[in-house]
Amino acid sequence: MKHNYLMKFMVLVAMMLPMTGYGAVPANYYKSINGLADKDLKNALHTLLANHTEVKSYSALPEYFRTTDRFPGTDYWWDMYSDMEVSMYITFGTYMNREHCFPKSWWGGLTNVPAYVDLFHLYPSEAKANQAKSNYPLGEVVSSTFDNGVVKVGYATTGQGGGSAKVFEPNEEYIGDFARTYFYVVTCYSNLKWDTKYMYMLEQNDYPTLKPWAIDLLLKWHRADPVSEKEVNRNEAVYGFQGNRNPFIDHPELVEYIWGNRVGQKYQGGTSEPAGDPELTTPVQDMALDFEQIAIGKSETRRLGFMGSNLTGKLSLAITGTDRAMFSIDSKSIESALVNADGGYFLPVTYTPTSIGEHSARLIISDGGLTGSRGVALMGECLEVPSLTAPVALPASDITDDSYMANWEEPSEVVDYYIVTRTQYINGNSSSEEILAESNSLLIENFDASASESYNVRSVRLGYESPLSNEIFVYHAGIEGVEMDSPLGYAYWPGGLRIVCGETQYNLEVYDIAGRCVLTLPEIHDNDIIELPYGVYLITTDGCRTPLRVIIR
Repeated sequence: MKHNYLMKFMVLVAMMLPMTGYGAVPANYYKSINGLADKDLKNALHTLLANHTEVKSYSALPEYFRTTDRFPGTDYWWDMYSDMEVSMYITFGTYMNREHCFPKSWWGGLTNVPAYVDLFHLYPSEAKANQAKSNYPLGEVVSSTFDNGVVKVGYATTGQGGGSAKVFEPNEEYIGDFARTYFYVVTCYSNLKWDTKYMYMLEQNDYPTLKPWAIDLLLKWHRADPVSEKEVNRNEAVYGFQGNRNPFIDHPELVEYIWGNRVGQKYQGGTSEPAGDPELTTPVQDMALDFEQIAIGKSETRRLGFMGSNLTGKLSLAITGTDRAMFSIDSKSIESALVNADGGYFLPVTYTPTSIGEHSARLIISDGGLTGSRGVALMGECLEVPSLTAPVALPASDITDDSYMANWEEPSEVVDYYIVTRTQYINGNSSSEEILAESNSLLIENFDASASESYNVRSVRLGYESPLSNEIFVYHAGIEGVEMDSPLGYAYWPGGLRIVCGETQYNLEVYDIAGRCVLTLPEIHDNDIIELPYGVYLITTDGCRTPLRVIIR
């Protein structure tokens, strides 16, 4: 069955945003890829796509989504993950997430790379579907563990999954959208190093980047679900923010030349008009470089991408407007050769607010052989430095053999996002990782890889971090070989051990390997902690006369 939105679309078609169509592709935008095949074609597209203006921040994504992912004629998100009608003005976290369609963990979770905020693979997603999707690869589900009527998560058909426990299958209405998104990411970000733990669909970034089973699946979906009006309109909207495009939406046939049935053939469809007249492909007229919110006393620099062809002389730059003094550029001109080059040019633009409030100006671009001028809106908002209190971490919930839900109280102050520090204790050693969360809970997976874990939380606002929360420890429901009705057991604890017992034990004695009694306690209870130096020990109580041998590492 089709997504319910498809039927709504038929009712709302008259209110649909205007169809921009393939004619909206700038003349000669793809000129650099003509005459190239397979690997060289993919590399040339990487050079073209990587030159783009980054949106400001992960926390600001909902503001962009209101343009790129609004369901026509409504104030609801166009959500490819569920049928829920959720207001565009809801606070993200509890019901809606900012979803990396291409999981960020696959490149190691780095947040300082353009892929982290690239709108071409970021979508608004219903929170439960997003959590169920986790970082699983795409695939066709034969037995589902999650199914909300739109998307499925579960076990893959034979030959798919690349070793992942589960796969994620979109609704048939959107399988082409997801396929073209993945083709875009592995092309635009062929400079990223993939995390070897998550290379279910990926080879390292040598051509063709994707594993054979993944190529077969994505080609199947790309062919079965052609480019839709939704994709075309979204492509134009993202182009207006980032200054780059998804070539597999503009020219779907490119997929065949790089991965499909035209591999080895030279592509000749890149030039839509004869070369000759000076052209500035990006920035786009009336494009906005939005610095979003910044705290007083801070300064932020963004990079504005420039790309063109046949420009002559220098491009002239000037900042105008009431608040022009709060925005600055390093130079008042750019050499045309830099903009004409395949890699284009990035202009640093800096916002240094000197007063609280909203500020705006305009960057005017002229000369270089262009007719007239082009304007880019510069905007930002300055706020007071935030005052953040330490979050209160709560006990974990929904604990299973391989996952649990980390929880914390929602603070009263405004928060952009949270940083959860997860520490795993494995064979006497500990390792930590930081995970970003949008709401006051986070699903932690791969719990079965550790003996026990702990977590704490910090909140973040305008780049400032709160003090650290209290630490919460999480244990497996049972310890292997020890039942709760057994006299005595233990679990690893950093710098010691945690007692596991069904009832209070009396007269505990701890002996080292030389037979010396190093500790006595009149009584001990379930979950009590005993701190001990590294070594081998024997423990007895009145109820456990057979010594319990433990190793502290």
